[in-house]
Amino acid sequence: MVDREDRGSPAALIAAVITALLLAGAVWPASGAPAFPVTVRDAAGRDILIPTLPRRIISLTPSVTEILFALDLEGELVGVSDADDYPPGRITLKPRVGGVVINVERVVSLRPDLVIGMLSLQRDQLARLEAARLRVLAVDAASADDTLVQIRLLGRATGRVRQSEAVASRLAHDLAAARPTVRRSVYIEVWSEPLIAAAAGTLVDDLVARAGGVNVFADLRGYPQVSAEAVVARDPHVIFLLYPQSAGFFQRPAWQTINAVRARRVQSLPASLVSRPGPRIGQGLALISRALQGSP
Repeated sequence: MVDREDRGSPAALIAAVITALLLAGAVWPASGAPAFPVTVRDAAGRDILIPTLPRRIISLTPSVTEILFALDLEGELVGVSDADDYPPGRITLKPRVGGVVINVERVVSLRPDLVIGMLSLQRDQLARLEAARLRVLAVDAASADDTLVQIRLLGRATGRVRQSEAVASRLAHDLAAARPTVRRSVYIEVWSEPLIAAAAGTLVDDLVARAGGVNVFADLRGYPQVSAEAVVARDPHVIFLLYPQSAGFFQRPAWQTINAVRARRVQSLPASLVSRPGPRIGQGLALISRALQGSP
């Protein structure tokens, strides 16, 4: 009980605030994160119960790892995939748990209380980890809007709600900065032998559209194999490569008739900025916008 004459003291005010929070059922730990347990719905449509604040997290995909670093969870991250490369330097200190094939025994040995992976690429791998009685959260993102959702989902799952909102808000601001004034037809090449294109339903296609591009393979979905003849017939104004451009690109048979090749409007884009759904896709969008809006 607080005496009447003490009600204005700092201690009494703090006690009153804590009492009000307790009565409202809104207990907040020192980190500012909402109280656990929490339940989140993952990309597989499952309601995942996370009983306590995760202290040991394993990321199975680079996009998730980048988000976790952006949420100041470097200390909680105890394992990453072989493909992780960002942030440089700091990521090299983290144990690796496999690439295309996840080392389940290695993951289990790291004693994670939360494992996060990509549903579309790792469905079978995630099932194996669940069979090993690990708590698994499946995520996925095929657009910029999906990426914002994914950032906020991971914020709720890890107790970093405020941080995730800040990261998502900055990214939303970067995405809104793209204001295309012209429309350009675009061919996005993911691989050269065989020819693999990025079509509709991919993150890079969404970024290209936001920047004013029209994908010449918008009638296809995902990452289809295409023929050289099909690219020539669709005659893109701009070509983006998601790998370093080689000197032999401009010597491809019959490609000299393509608008983009004749005018040398061919540019390599860093794949991590345009195909990895994380906090840096705003930078990727800016690169695409400059290439499209600045091309004659």
